[in-house]
Amino acid sequence: MSCPEGSERLYGTVKFPRFRFPDQAPTWLRHGPLRPGAFRSALHDERTASLIGTALGIAFATAFVTGMISHELQHPASWWPLPTRPVWFYRFTQGLHVASGLASIPLLLAKLWTVYPRLFAWPPLTSVLHGLERLSIFVLISGAIFELVTGLLNIVQWYPWQFYFTNAHYLVAWVTFGGLLLHVAVKAPVIVRGLSNKAAQAPEAEARQAEAEAAPGGRRGAVSRRAMLTVTGVAVGVVTVTTVGESVTSLRSVDLLAPRSPTFGPQGVPINRTAVQAQVETTALDPAWRLNVTGPRPYELSLRELSALPQYTANLPIACVEGWSVNASWQGVRVIDLLERVGAPAGAEVRVISLERSGSYATMLMPHEYAEDPLTLLALRLHGQPLSLDHGYPARIIAPARPGVLQTKWVSRIEVL
Repeated sequence: MSCPEGSERLYGTVKFPRFRFPDQAPTWLRHGPLRPGAFRSALHDERTASLIGTALGIAFATAFVTGMISHELQHPASWWPLPTRPVWFYRFTQGLHVASGLASIPLLLAKLWTVYPRLFAWPPLTSVLHGLERLSIFVLISGAIFELVTGLLNIVQWYPWQFYFTNAHYLVAWVTFGGLLLHVAVKAPVIVRGLSNKAAQAPEAEARQAEAEAAPGGRRGAVSRRAMLTVTGVAVGVVTVTTVGESVTSLRSVDLLAPRSPTFGPQGVPINRTAVQAQVETTALDPAWRLNVTGPRPYELSLRELSALPQYTANLPIACVEGWSVNASWQGVRVIDLLERVGAPAGAEVRVISLERSGSYATMLMPHEYAEDPLTLLALRLHGQPLSLDHGYPARIIAPARPGVLQTKWVSRIEVL
């Protein structure tokens, strides 16, 4: 994109020339992106960047807020009240988190295309403040790419790195969102100007388009802003519709790009970790299995004895961090009944231990909000049938509004803390 001779614009508090590379770059550098007329498209403008940037900011903010909710539900702070109603709370927030993150991918690509010529502005730095602005943009872009790439790979459960995904994704999210807030604050005048008056900017955009067409090698009939925004919107819509069926089961027939169907799995419910992977296929099928419940009045129960206790049904969704979720009918013994039998005091926290001996979630802490909820079950059956081995036979936890990684399978012990 080129501008009239000497054209300048104020970006925040940093004043620098707009893409007049040939006029200021040394002659020996006037090649490639620094050559005359390198950026001829009229779409590298404030209004296009502001429109796409606003949509991207909304998507990122949505992903950030829902991601913080997901993290707190998985790693609850002692002071944070944990919601158990509505029962689909986590299903909704995590589904929205994954959907907004995926929608951010085409938006980020479009946004980067509209503004990348500014990477080649000359001189590269005009002041210390300008350098700090560029550094903040580098942090924002790097963080955004890291979040989207690692989040996408987490959805398909591929981890080609050595760091712990959950912590890294959480910490970089804070850095990225901080960079986004700083960027919005610095660029607020530009964003407001770009969004405020479409009609007033039309002549300027038309002049740039005419200049681009008149330049050597210029193309007539170049893509219009409306066409670019339409294509970007369609890309966002396609990505969303073809993946959101993982959590919105009414759209599962069109989840062509989703890594799994929400109803594909044993007993019509997906699984992330099989009994073979957890190395429990022998111990879970052992006829000598007993549930040990420890507390003021400890006891143990066989599977037959558990099945003889009052059984309850709870229609609860199971939702995983990868974005898939499905509603299911679970039958089993209420955890609150097991705690009353052991003499647990009100408000007690519970530790649930799996037959699985390794992995991050072989042991799970259950705050009292879940342990005392009448819908929280030690489930023995799924959809009226005994749990399959991969779904946690002989017994598993199912609680309302809780991440799937904390719905412990192959339970062997419940401890009152």
